[in-house]
Amino acid sequence: MPTLGVAIISKNAAAHLASCLAAVSWADQIVVLDSGSSDNTESIARAAGVRFEQTSDWPGFGIQKNRAIALLDTDWVLALDTDEIVSPELAQAIRHAIAEPRADVYRLERSSAFCGQWVAHSGWNNDWVARLFKRGAAHYSDDLVHERLVHNAAAQPLAGKLLHYSYDDFETVLNKINSYSSAGAAQRFAKGKQASLGMAILRGLWAFLRTYLLKRGFLDGRAGFLIALMNAETTFYRFVKLEQLGRVSARSKEQ
Repeated sequence: MPTLGVAIISKNAAAHLASCLAAVSWADQIVVLDSGSSDNTESIARAAGVRFEQTSDWPGFGIQKNRAIALLDTDWVLALDTDEIVSPELAQAIRHAIAEPRADVYRLERSSAFCGQWVAHSGWNNDWVARLFKRGAAHYSDDLVHERLVHNAAAQPLAGKLLHYSYDDFETVLNKINSYSSAGAAQRFAKGKQASLGMAILRGLWAFLRTYLLKRGFLDGRAGFLIALMNAETTFYRFVKLEQLGRVSARSKEQ
């Protein structure tokens, strides 16, 4: 029987980690690679009997996920976030897929919740993510944020839901707006991108309109409006921070 390993990266992930690990407790190996949690993430992982490792640096989401994958020696890999829970139906589909494989890479249908409400629109619907793959068939991009699984073979769909508890409260929303906008700005700056305040305003406005109108966020009610606003703020601050990085760089060259 082919073996399955689950690769998870974490930082202050106590909220959903126990449920995440319990849902895949049947896997042959589970590794949690932590980047300096200050809550009880470690105790939860160790209580579940999984392998827990820590890194002293933070290279970005893509590289960290590849590090976690490298700690496994199984035939198949399932990459999860700490706020994602494999439903029983999906667990059964995964077991069947690795027992009788018809592809090297599989994609899972993810349903996401925002502050306690399951979201049906706002660009969060029809959210298929490639997460299950045969060892060597895929790897993550080296992006600081918004990393993607790189693979040559077409990803086949599996039945069942991957339940994503992405934002539990507004404190989480604000923290992610700040961290994601900073990482996005740094990533663009490293690629030689530039920005201006005007660009930040226009991009932020477009992010709101795209989410709320084109992606029908208004059908999600209060959550849809807040998601559109969150996307607008993240985009606006990303380009403001990119413009600031450019200013700092230009001043340092003049000195």
